[in-house]
Amino acid sequence: MVWDKNTVVYQVFIDRFAGFESEEGWDEPEFLGGSLEGVYNKLDYLEDLRVDVIWLSPFYETSAYHGYHITDFFSVDPNFGTEEDLENIIEEAHSRDIEVIADFVPNHLSHKHPYFVEAQENLDSEYHDWFYWNDWPDNYLCFLEFEELPKINLDNTEAREHIIKAAEYWLDKGLDGYRLDHVEGPSNNFWEEFHTRLKQEYPDRTFIGEVWMRGIKYRELETLLTSYKRFKWFVQQFVGAPPTFHQKSYIGLMDGLLDFRAKRLIDRYVRYNSKITKKVVKTALKLHYSRFPDNFYLPVFLDNHDMNRFLYRFEDDKDKLVEALELQLDLGQPTIIYYGTEVGLSHSKGLEEGEEHGDLQARRPMKWEDQDEELLKSFRDRLNRD
Repeated sequence: MVWDKNTVVYQVFIDRFAGFESEEGWDEPEFLGGSLEGVYNKLDYLEDLRVDVIWLSPFYETSAYHGYHITDFFSVDPNFGTEEDLENIIEEAHSRDIEVIADFVPNHLSHKHPYFVEAQENLDSEYHDWFYWNDWPDNYLCFLEFEELPKINLDNTEAREHIIKAAEYWLDKGLDGYRLDHVEGPSNNFWEEFHTRLKQEYPDRTFIGEVWMRGIKYRELETLLTSYKRFKWFVQQFVGAPPTFHQKSYIGLMDGLLDFRAKRLIDRYVRYNSKITKKVVKTALKLHYSRFPDNFYLPVFLDNHDMNRFLYRFEDDKDKLVEALELQLDLGQPTIIYYGTEVGLSHSKGLEEGEEHGDLQARRPMKWEDQDEELLKSFRDRLNRD
């Protein structure tokens, strides 16, 4: 399948989607029990919803329930299942003309990864230069200010090769592409080699990046290797939207970028549609899209695992959600649906309310019982392109 304006992507957060026996403890940063087998068992549901692409959260061996703290890029974490489970999902999804992509996280790894452990314990380790040491062994660059996520030196030949080989490994297993995490972290030089090599070997696969500097602190810029980062940071922080020139710097380095600009405009339209018409939003986005090649995807989303869910932001107003979905589907870009949005999944407290793991609010277990059937039907009806 070649992506187009009608492509619908469904984002699955493996540990919280399906396969858990109980929802008890969902508000703790621990494995709940969601699994790849659970995803496999819900393929009927996803096919009935009319999705074209399943986007899996990281399934690699990890030290955290969400999968982003990777301890082995070449293994499936036992908490999520086995490599065979992943292959079963891919094979069955393909038989239904559904693609499967996954999060890929090249910028950093877990501080429990054996290569970092060795590098931190032994100054002469072969992995020492895989990381950025300000003052070995305890002062090093990491993902922003998260010390449990040391930043990988992807300008080191061996480290770069390790990461690209990992990406190739899972594509060989049948994955149809990646959502690329924290694109600003690695250098454009890394992304050029990453994209060139993977496209040469897998020309039909799709690679979508996450580019979003809003919320990053000035002192954290040292952890980013994107070009003109201070200027880009200033524009994004104080203008309030990703600058187009920042996004355009990744044309040719990936197939598209998640469109935070569209998300913000849809929010404004839904909140202020007595003052901001759909025509105004579509005109603004038409200008935005005109700055990119026609074959550069800008997938549109309403919420995800790192932000308050749509229904929380709009006080459980499901009419507004349907209104937002209709606009989302009408923009001529791929549509992303975050698991549970279609059945009314929301939360009672915001991510920003001071709790250390506030993001768990946006990662509540999928509702498989007491679903909002009327809302689900609204989604199904609108996603039915026949």
